[in-house]
Amino acid sequence: MKITQAESVHADGGYRTCSFLKLSTDEGLAGWSEYYDSFSGARIDPLIQDFARHAIGMDPRQFGRVSETLLATTRLAAGGLAQQAVAAIENACLDIAGKAAGLPVHTLLGGPLRDRVPVYWTHCGSYRVGPREPFYTGELGYPPIRKMDDLTAVAREAVTRGFRAVKTNPVFFDRDKPYFFSGGFRIAPGFLDRSITERQLAQIEEQMAAYREAVGPDIGLMLDVSFSQRTEGYLRMAHRLEHLDLAWLEVDINDPDALGFIRRNCRTPIASLESLHGIAEYRPFLQGQTVDTCIVDPMWNGVWQSARIAAFADAHETTFAPHNPVGELGTLMSLHLSAAVPNLRIMELRVDEAPWTRDYLTHPPEIEDGHMRVPERPGWGTEMNEEELRARPPRTR
Repeated sequence: MKITQAESVHADGGYRTCSFLKLSTDEGLAGWSEYYDSFSGARIDPLIQDFARHAIGMDPRQFGRVSETLLATTRLAAGGLAQQAVAAIENACLDIAGKAAGLPVHTLLGGPLRDRVPVYWTHCGSYRVGPREPFYTGELGYPPIRKMDDLTAVAREAVTRGFRAVKTNPVFFDRDKPYFFSGGFRIAPGFLDRSITERQLAQIEEQMAAYREAVGPDIGLMLDVSFSQRTEGYLRMAHRLEHLDLAWLEVDINDPDALGFIRRNCRTPIASLESLHGIAEYRPFLQGQTVDTCIVDPMWNGVWQSARIAAFADAHETTFAPHNPVGELGTLMSLHLSAAVPNLRIMELRVDEAPWTRDYLTHPPEIEDGHMRVPERPGWGTEMNEEELRARPPRTR
């Protein structure tokens, strides 16, 4: 079997564009993967096509060989967008390999170790604030977020729907309209200095105390602050929130020594590393015992490569959680990975997606009592509804 063609397909995702890769073969089987195009403001479509030229003619069932071969060509400029482009190809190869063998992808990874995977509602309430608000309130008809109780109402809804854990981001209410914090990785006021004021710290503490009251003492509560701070700011935040018994504080920082210092000097569990690419980048962070939970993005690293990183984390007695902020197919990809790794903590799930994106899959994932059942169908466990995909082209933005 040989890869013959790589085609990127984009579709309307409401506030975003959904991006998929379709790999075709000379035996008629096609494999699909979901990826983030323009997540960092730069397109990876051209990179996917560049790497696909090397992959054409290779056997997709040898997904490890395909992945390692393509990554070897990036050694002088490893990681980053190049790794994300290779990951899209690797993940589509996994889908083909599973379909060709009549097996779900998790079996190719040695699993499943569990038949249900716990999930948490990510960006719970916070993503309904800011530039996405017109989509949520206008198109989907969600109630607007105007005060703290509106925000925590989403958390209460999550508990009612059976979720056992929620994650949010800082939302500030000191202007005419509430606004989402700056994560430190997109151009915005303060994104270069990455510092926090005492007033902002107090507002974050108030928000998380309100969330804790809304969900109760037995629900996992996480806060994600991305790259928004330097070492000192993260430590101040972790100390202020210790009394709220967070499941984790999610931070990003590129220095393993700094991250290890933060973890050793606070009682709040630390989750991090979602922005890393490849096992070599994870090595100093895991060897340095810098995190309680190692977060890995299977769209950016590839599901097979992510399973290798999860095993490395397991060897360092560290739990694993996939970074999975968008996409129904991406959720299935994370689900197969989560089913096959022994050190899984919990899986991320963005609930607030455009409802029609489920129609892009013949068998979208299903949530039941805060868990997702692991698919047993071959490949990712779904086919793509190409007619529906192509009938909903991306919006002009």
